[in-house]
Amino acid sequence: MPGAIPKLELAIQFAVKAELPGRAEFRRWARSALRTDVSAALRVVDAEEGIALNRDYRGKDSATNVLTFEYGPDPDSGALTGDIVLCAPVVEREAAGQGKTLAAHYAHLTIHGMLHLQGYDHETGEADAIAMEAVESFIMQALGFPNPYNPL
Repeated sequence: MPGAIPKLELAIQFAVKAELPGRAEFRRWARSALRTDVSAALRVVDAEEGIALNRDYRGKDSATNVLTFEYGPDPDSGALTGDIVLCAPVVEREAAGQGKTLAAHYAHLTIHGMLHLQGYDHETGEADAIAMEAVESFIMQALGFPNPYNPL
């Protein structure tokens, strides 16, 4: 139905003891990036799990801030399905190093992962990267956060 509000089904898993935003914040951030119906899990992990996932699925023996796994549409609902994994130690280190609040960085990476899940890809070319960054910046500013790519 044209103009219908996209639906979000989001399971949130905290697999690490760390200073984390609450589930309501993660849901709000994920919802802000919806362009279509999504059914996903968002998991916050420690460095060990982050390294294992990045090594097993991307061939890189280090943790990264966010990984997105797209599984395609659910055969019954048509919602896009997938997992978003945030590595808490990497997010914390990056936020401190970039002078960002932890909430702002988690918000950005949640939005980034949700956009990847819906087909955005900054690694397919400069035009795609510019488009994805523009969408991320718009959403972040609409949520009251600074532009993650130009925080001044």
